[in-house]
Amino acid sequence: MKALVTGGAGFIGSHLAEQLLNDGNKVVVVDNLSTGSLRNIENFQNKGDFEFVEGDICNANLIDGLVEQSEAVFHLAAAVGVKLIADSPVHTIETNISGTEVVLDAVNKFKKSVFIASSSEIYGKNESAPFREDDDIVLGNTGVRRWSYACSKAIDEYLALAFHQQYGLHVVIGRFFNTIGPRQTGQYGMVVPRFVQWALKGEGLSIYGTGEQKRCFCYVGDVLDAVIGLMDSEEAAGGVYNIGSTEEIAIGGLADKIIEMTGSKSKKEFVPYEVAYGMPMEDMMRRVPSLERIKKAIGWEPKTNLTKTLEVIIESEKGKL
Repeated sequence: MKALVTGGAGFIGSHLAEQLLNDGNKVVVVDNLSTGSLRNIENFQNKGDFEFVEGDICNANLIDGLVEQSEAVFHLAAAVGVKLIADSPVHTIETNISGTEVVLDAVNKFKKSVFIASSSEIYGKNESAPFREDDDIVLGNTGVRRWSYACSKAIDEYLALAFHQQYGLHVVIGRFFNTIGPRQTGQYGMVVPRFVQWALKGEGLSIYGTGEQKRCFCYVGDVLDAVIGLMDSEEAAGGVYNIGSTEEIAIGGLADKIIEMTGSKSKKEFVPYEVAYGMPMEDMMRRVPSLERIKKAIGWEPKTNLTKTLEVIIESEKGKL
């Protein structure tokens, strides 16, 4: 198979490209390097079955040509991270909506199959965890920038499902819940790499809010198994699937765990959202996926617990010091 990975120089995208190569596929990555990095693909960029194209997913002519030459498209390119959303709301909305529209138009034109990466942010302020894919979306008011990301991903999902329903396009949507692993950067607000880097340096761990908010972190390798498994399943087409772990931990507890695992003398520091982002930033206190649908569809569930995942990340970050 020849696969196209948009955003393939990013964290998840680069791991996906590498896995697809290891599985014997030809892979083309397109990335504008706004948040991705060539460092993420340096270990395999010289392989004969790999091609990197620097370009933007909003460039319809470019995407048309790349999609036409591919058999399957994994659309991961997006503006992600709470900090980026807070700092660049226009970029977030335009990239996530316009870029996905360009990709879906091309995929439909050439009748390819496509995976659309969505997010647990979709569920917004819904408090009925564990979240099921057919639960209502509950978003805050338009004056709070955080919800612009959730809205943009919701539009992506509506559009992808419309293409499936109207044109019979082979579309699969995956809602990622806090994917973590090596290569992830803390630059845009991702909590685990920031905590690990601070702990290894003996610096304070800044916790935004109370630290009581709970999250479920899933190892990127397990997430890739879900993505590829869904794309390989004919029955999964036209469906939306949660992809994540159900192992919960409070952010304050995560900081304690990382401090202990690194043997660090770092201390926790609590920072109000208004100070961290320069504006009010609403948060969700609990975000847990139901995995019933994906288990039924392809028998998937994560295999790697949080402790093992953190061990891998810590060793990776130590190598950078």
